[in-house]
Amino acid sequence: MTDHKDPLKDLNETLTIRNKLVSTHKSLVEQFPFISRIAVALYDPATNILKTYIHSSGEDNPLDHYESLLDDAPSLKALLDKALPRVVNNLVTFENGKRKHTQRIGRQGYAASYTLPMYSDGVFIGFLFFNSYEKDVFTESALKQIDVYAHMISLMVVNEMSAIKTLSAAIKTTNKLTHIRDPETGSHLDRMSRYSRLIAQALADEFQLDDSYIEHIFMFSPLHDIGKIGIPDNILLKAGKLDVSEKSIMDSHAIKGREIIDDLLENFGLNHIDYKDMLRNIVEHHHEAVNGKGYPAGQKGDKIPLEARIVAVADVFDALTSVRPYKKAWSNEAAIKTLHELAGEVLDKSCVNALLSNMQEVEKIQQQFSAKNI
Repeated sequence: MTDHKDPLKDLNETLTIRNKLVSTHKSLVEQFPFISRIAVALYDPATNILKTYIHSSGEDNPLDHYESLLDDAPSLKALLDKALPRVVNNLVTFENGKRKHTQRIGRQGYAASYTLPMYSDGVFIGFLFFNSYEKDVFTESALKQIDVYAHMISLMVVNEMSAIKTLSAAIKTTNKLTHIRDPETGSHLDRMSRYSRLIAQALADEFQLDDSYIEHIFMFSPLHDIGKIGIPDNILLKAGKLDVSEKSIMDSHAIKGREIIDDLLENFGLNHIDYKDMLRNIVEHHHEAVNGKGYPAGQKGDKIPLEARIVAVADVFDALTSVRPYKKAWSNEAAIKTLHELAGEVLDKSCVNALLSNMQEVEKIQQQFSAKNI
């Protein structure tokens, strides 16, 4: 009998997906010290966009908060047509590239790369990248071992995404069974989740938000109003103003939502997912107000979790600019004016400014995810 040290024992612990990637990278470097960076980009099929998600290179990251249309990355798109990975052992061949991501990689000084498309049940979900500051290092013999790690990392990402999809699917099914969602809701969630992501991206430097945090804001924000499952139709869909009793029942959806999320995480065995506390905060606290007059806890200012402040702005803007049982859709101009009035009182001023400084992107989202296009 001999003692054997498991180089991947950290993967047995409850770690975030990024920390698992970092741990895997450390193990891989023991065999291949030339590997400087491992990174994952996720694909959003609804918008054809690739988005940076996680990486293992610490401060050494040339593509923080980056996204691009897949069509604007023809060399990557070509990998999907061939369903093959790509090895570039001398990135000098890309140094004159016109694409922003190619230029950033070049300025960082990487000399070689290995790129693997990731799939879940045959469906493309993103790319896995290995970068090195040395050229001619991704040899066939090295890749035979690196591939094992690559597919393991891919499975870790797929597992994380699958857990979130399971949670979302459970909620969507519950919504349909209770028959309380109006036809606008699907497009509302598409829009407000992307507004939330826009806000988080704009605040990334100020609050030191990484791409994983931003992506989870995008993934979790559609679940903010899950507690409305328990609100009766006569209140939820009422065309007129709610009376005091009805408003009290409506406001209870924040606490109900937190209880539902806790039950779903427990019942579906999803307590391991990353950022579960972010999810709870979004659901429970997206109706808090920065002046302390919101609900359910009356939290004030930066005591309100940042993710809840972000989702609140995205939700209010889309509610104002959408048709509701009790109102017509407002113009963007009218909604912008109202957001300015609410900033610093009800809504977080930094979050409001982050959204309104990206109105060109907001309008693109509105066009793509209008109710008539869904």
